[in-house]
Amino acid sequence: MHRPGEMREQQIAFPVDAKMGEGLVGVPAGSTIDADVRFESMHEGILVSAELSATAVGVCGRCLTDIEVPVQVDFQELFAYSSDEAFDFEVHDDHVDLEPLIRDAVVLSLPFQPVCRPDCPGLDPETGERLAERPDHKPREIADPRWSALAGFQASEDTSAGNAGPADREER
Repeated sequence: MHRPGEMREQQIAFPVDAKMGEGLVGVPAGSTIDADVRFESMHEGILVSAELSATAVGVCGRCLTDIEVPVQVDFQELFAYSSDEAFDFEVHDDHVDLEPLIRDAVVLSLPFQPVCRPDCPGLDPETGERLAERPDHKPREIADPRWSALAGFQASEDTSAGNAGPADREER
């Protein structure tokens, strides 16, 4: 592919050698990333456009249920022919290395806080039970002990006082 304007399209299945992702979800080792890749020759180098799809596995960030998350990501990058300019990616011996691009694109598209469903209620803070399994259960509110000193104060029932100053309060 050395003539500008020349184009090739390929469907490639990239094997995942090591888990991609460090958070609650990641693409596991042993799985594959399917890619529809287009290579276009240009004067400066080879323009690579790709549509990637994979399945990430992990746990819900609220209730810790096992989940699978579909990963769909597109990227486009120019691999420059060897030149004097500094490029992040270059063509070496008529080959391009897509692995770092694919890894970065997939990892950056993983959700930071994945959920099993958008309205997942999470876990009961006292018992650790999944609230989705007990929809009738309402966890009791736990008062923050730092606010306990304010428990003795009650709002004034006298609404006519409004924003009374300290002198007005002493008269009562």
